[in-house]
Amino acid sequence: MKDFALLFRQPSYDYQQLPEAEQAVLIKKWQDWLGGIAAQGKLVSPPTRLIPNQGRVLKPGGVVTDGPFVEIRERLGGLTVIRAADLDEATTLAHGCPAIEVGGSVEIRPVMG
Repeated sequence: MKDFALLFRQPSYDYQQLPEAEQAVLIKKWQDWLGGIAAQGKLVSPPTRLIPNQGRVLKPGGVVTDGPFVEIRERLGGLTVIRAADLDEATTLAHGCPAIEVGGSVEIRPVMG
């Protein structure tokens, strides 16, 4: 078994604008999806959410910018680490991620170490 990072990208993470009922539905979808992975014993680390629109990017030459947020279509909103036999199984586990329902994506990357 290998570890894989699932990186969640979406056009927006502005959930504060959603009515409370819709926020609750969205939270339940994330809990159900991650709970399904955990129930299989394949959730290595709980999801980590990133604060939207905050952060910096360090580039070669010591150049620091206030983030890659302006020119990109999808923002990195969080990540989790799962355990799977291979990239195909990790990709299968990524199906059903609520980020996909709102036009986002899940990047699946093997973790070294």
